[in-house]
Amino acid sequence: MKKILALFLTLMITVAGFSQKDSTLRKKDRKRDVQIQTNYGDMLIRLSDSTPLHRDNFLKLVKVGFFDSVLFHRVIKGFMIQGGDPLSKGAAPGKPLGSGGPGYLIPAEFRPTLFHKKGAIGAARSNNPQKASNGSQFYISQGRVYTQAGLDSLEQFRLIGRKFTPAEREAYTTVGGIPFLDQNYTVFGEMIKGFDVLDKIAAVPTSKSTDLDRPIEDVKILKMRLVKRKKVKR
Repeated sequence: MKKILALFLTLMITVAGFSQKDSTLRKKDRKRDVQIQTNYGDMLIRLSDSTPLHRDNFLKLVKVGFFDSVLFHRVIKGFMIQGGDPLSKGAAPGKPLGSGGPGYLIPAEFRPTLFHKKGAIGAARSNNPQKASNGSQFYISQGRVYTQAGLDSLEQFRLIGRKFTPAEREAYTTVGGIPFLDQNYTVFGEMIKGFDVLDKIAAVPTSKSTDLDRPIEDVKILKMRLVKRKKVKR
C-alpha cells in the first residue's frame, strides 16, 4: 500500500512539472502544521493522517511553493473561502478564476470523522462521478450555526438516509459549518488558529459580475510554509 501511495504521489508531482527532489516528503513533514500567510493575517491548519493522499499532496505543494502568491479567488460570506488556482497568480482585476489546477485529480477520501465544521479544510472539485478532488484548489469552511431543528430538516430533505452524529450536531449547533457538503467533498484537515482572519476574509466585498464572488481587492496567499506542531489548547 505504501509503495502504491508513493508511486501515485510521484506521478502527480511529475505531471505538475515539479522535480521529485523538490517535493520529497520526510517523515517529520507529516507531523508539521501549515501556516498560511495572507495580506489579512495568518492562519494555521493541521492536516489529517486519515486522508493520506490529500495530506501528502498538499504538503508537497507547500514545499515547492505552489501556493505562494495565489489568491483566495472565491469568497462567500457564511459559506467558505476558496483558493489554490495557479491561474490566479498575477491575474488581472475582473478576470474570472477557478478553472486552474496542477493537472491531476485526487481520489475522494471521505471519512465519517471529518466533516465541515467551521475551519474545516476541504478539497474543491468539479462535477465528476467519482467526486475526485482538484489537485490544488481548496476551501476553508465558515458556514453558519444551525439549530437542532435546522439539522433535523436537513436530514429529512437533503441528507435522506444519513443522520448526523452527536459530534456533528455538537459542532454545527455551536461553532457552525456547512453540513450539507459532508461526504460530497473531501475534508482533509482543520484550522487550529486564525479564525478571526477567516472571518475577515469572508467579509470582504466581492464581485457580482463575470468574476462572481472574487474579492474586489485581492486576498493573497503571500506564502505557505511548514511549521513545528504545537499542542492546541482546547
